[in-house]
Amino acid sequence: MTAAVDDRARPRPARKLLFTATIFAGSFLLFLIQPMIARMALPRVGGAPAVWNSAMLVYQALLLGGYAYAHGLTRLGTRAQSAVHLVALLLAAALLPIGLSAHGPPPHASPFLWVPWLLFTSIGPLFFLISANAPLLQRWFASSSGADPFALYAASNLGSFAGLIAYPLLLEPLLPVSQQRLLWSGGYAVLVVLLAGCALLVWRSNLPPQEQAQAEPSRPLPRMLVGKWVWLAFVPSGLMLSSTLFITTDLSPMPLLWVVPLGLYLLSFTVAFAARGGFSRIVALIAPYLLVPAAIAVFMGDRLPLTIVTGFVLVALFSIATALHRKLYELRPDPRQLTGFYLAVAVGGALGGLFCALVAPLIFDWTYEYPLLLIGAAVTLLPGYSPLVPRGWFERPAAAALIVGGSALVLIGGGLIALWPRNTELVRYGSVAAIAIGSLTVGSRAVLIATMMAAMAIAGGWEKVQLSATSGRLIRTYFGTYSVTHAEASRQLLHGTTLHGIQLLTPGWERWQTTYYARESGVGQALQSAPPLFGPTPAISVVGLGTGTLACYKRPGQRWTFYEIDPAMVALATTSGQFSFMSRCAPDARIVLGDARLALAKAPPASADILIVDAFSSDAVPMHLLTREAFAVYARHLKHRGLLLVHISNRHLDLEGVVAAAPGWQARLGNYTPDWDHRQLTASDWMALSRSQATISALARAPGGWIWAESRKPRVRWTDDHASLLSVFN
Repeated sequence: MTAAVDDRARPRPARKLLFTATIFAGSFLLFLIQPMIARMALPRVGGAPAVWNSAMLVYQALLLGGYAYAHGLTRLGTRAQSAVHLVALLLAAALLPIGLSAHGPPPHASPFLWVPWLLFTSIGPLFFLISANAPLLQRWFASSSGADPFALYAASNLGSFAGLIAYPLLLEPLLPVSQQRLLWSGGYAVLVVLLAGCALLVWRSNLPPQEQAQAEPSRPLPRMLVGKWVWLAFVPSGLMLSSTLFITTDLSPMPLLWVVPLGLYLLSFTVAFAARGGFSRIVALIAPYLLVPAAIAVFMGDRLPLTIVTGFVLVALFSIATALHRKLYELRPDPRQLTGFYLAVAVGGALGGLFCALVAPLIFDWTYEYPLLLIGAAVTLLPGYSPLVPRGWFERPAAAALIVGGSALVLIGGGLIALWPRNTELVRYGSVAAIAIGSLTVGSRAVLIATMMAAMAIAGGWEKVQLSATSGRLIRTYFGTYSVTHAEASRQLLHGTTLHGIQLLTPGWERWQTTYYARESGVGQALQSAPPLFGPTPAISVVGLGTGTLACYKRPGQRWTFYEIDPAMVALATTSGQFSFMSRCAPDARIVLGDARLALAKAPPASADILIVDAFSSDAVPMHLLTREAFAVYARHLKHRGLLLVHISNRHLDLEGVVAAAPGWQARLGNYTPDWDHRQLTASDWMALSRSQATISALARAPGGWIWAESRKPRVRWTDDHASLLSVFN
């Protein structure tokens, strides 16, 4: 008996290594499958930035279910737990290799509900069971060795982080999806073998009687403590998802960018749950000082370099999440209540996902959840203290004056912004002042929150609220956030922070083509050359409606069809009264609602002379519209001499080589840079492709300055099975 007690007090290195390796492997596979299945879904669900948030909602719900399953298993003895879980994993192997359960959404299906359903039915049982590994293995380890199981938590989060990073940096660039599925299946087999080894150790351990038939602890967990666990998990989870949406709106919904916020979120767990915790305590001291700058950054995303704003948002996410998770670690329970603790953390994470993926898009017309979560973080992190202000100073009467002053700053700042919304000097100096005041007032929750609200108002929050109060000026859908603003006798549409269309309001100029669609641009020159190439009444299809600017190239007798995935965009361009290109120039144009690639595949073959692909959201790229399979759909839709025009203007990605690599097409590039005098025109890059040498040669002789594309950039061929943005970043 003494030997057994000694063995439990000092777990053998081999035992600890096996449990650590098993937890690492399970977490690695769990977080490898997340970007993998989302990447597999992109050709079917489109490239909306919200796809990843929908995926995260499913993952967090399945994680919650797995933790609840693990918590329920603790009512059995430890040996019975291991047997039940091992058998369940063996049965789930029948679902390998992983794959999608459906080919496309049913008619009129809401993407808010259909995308989570697709992912849930595709990987639900496997994800559910693997997610239970970490709490169960830690419980078994504590039962069979008597050691502190929280030491294994770092291995779990490290495995999760490694799985996330491995996918965009190794698997996605090097292997097609078909081989990724087989590799993951092999990893699952290794995991089952490792878990069987852990179960064998549990069965051979000299467990005390109370561990052989462990019941739930008789003393229930305090509700206040459970509530704190849930809240401390909710805020970082919500911040992670809202940060992801912010980043991918202007770049691309792809695994490389999806995993960065999630990876930092997981890393914050690893740092916060480290036994010594010196680094996490330093981060927790720094985090409050990032709240005001983060509040400013989210509202100034369109006025600052995206790389700077993105970098700061990620730094703030990691720091705030680490500080909150450190508080979570400090409130950890006795190992006997381990599964209840993880269940509460999973509930908080799932609620964060539910709030950001489903609730916020329905109740907010802009991404207000991010600043609200920052305020929630401030309430939780504070009061702290500022090294510039002595401790206890805020308990003095002067603190009341600061609180009143901070509240007054909110009102004054909002009033000034209402009078001069575009005063850049006011915004600049007001933001600096807010950061300075925030740095000095970290010791007072009320003053800092008032300063944060003032900073948000100064940086653009007041303007956003005014837009929200005006019907139709801010619109949020599954596919992004649109804002309609007025400036210099014109009305403009922004998708995220990217300009997507301008209409002049001066009488007589309402039909004038602006922004990327100017008459001198590639698409403008090509459409003006259409009658000589295809006769006076060509059939023209357009992927992406936008404000409908292109409709004003329509001539009598021409047949135009627009393909648009977002019903809100159709309403903006046709019935909202905001933009009148469609009603003035093409009231009889046909509009097909739904994913353009799926709709084109169902359309009659050889039905268009010209096909224009202009479906990019903000500066994000729907990869499924630029793959070999997509170009095959375009070829089927066009007549043999047909012309394909692809809009590749992008602030962050160089897509010329991808389009030029399309097999069987002759490609030309048209760059356009307007004169400085034309403020309503923007530089644009268009590519013209045709399977007919005669068509591309005739276009080259027409105005527009078309040059051969293949002589400029290396070719990067994308397929539905294999595509990576690493090679096309500017």
